[in-house]
Amino acid sequence: MKENLYIYAVGFMAQALFSARLIVQWIKSEKAGDSLSPAIFWQLSILASWLLFVYGLLRNDFAIIFGQIIAYTIYIRNLQLQNRWKKLPLISRILALGTPIIAIANILLNWELHHTLLFKNKDIPLLLLIWGMAGQITFTFRFVYQWIYSEKKGESCLPLGFWIISIIGSCMILSYAIYRTDPVLFIGQGFGMIVYARNIILIRKKKLMVNSEN
Repeated sequence: MKENLYIYAVGFMAQALFSARLIVQWIKSEKAGDSLSPAIFWQLSILASWLLFVYGLLRNDFAIIFGQIIAYTIYIRNLQLQNRWKKLPLISRILALGTPIIAIANILLNWELHHTLLFKNKDIPLLLLIWGMAGQITFTFRFVYQWIYSEKKGESCLPLGFWIISIIGSCMILSYAIYRTDPVLFIGQGFGMIVYARNIILIRKKKLMVNSEN
């Protein structure tokens, strides 16, 4: 029981950081009247993703691990687009790059054990795992979309499609969290839905203002 509390503590710390990044982005966007992509959003994303990655390993939950591995590199790329990545302390960059590599290497080197823990976990039926992974893929695809959009623009930004995909993926992960009885995922996604919806409203208001001026 005590061990579970420690594991949940790691998960809640990760979600607290994810929520913090959304609050900061939300406040800055409200002041600007548009959906912004501040550097602190991506910096907090990397730290939160690192913690959630650890949480996924402790929970033997491949759906969580899978989603964080993909998102991690995109967070770093956005900081590079903003010329902020190299401004982080060297130790932070080494930890950010090294942790997932070491974790993946450990999983591969002990594949039989981790295959059983991750894919044959009695607490996560196969269909539920597939649904959870689908939710994580959808949720993570928002960053793939954001990455492609930002590369075309030549700057880091959070477009309308990013927030729409966020809501769809969040709904899928919420349902997974309910079946998985995972308060960490449930609370994190529940709060996120509010910010996602608000950013959509801000973007639409901005477009209406631009159209009316033209």
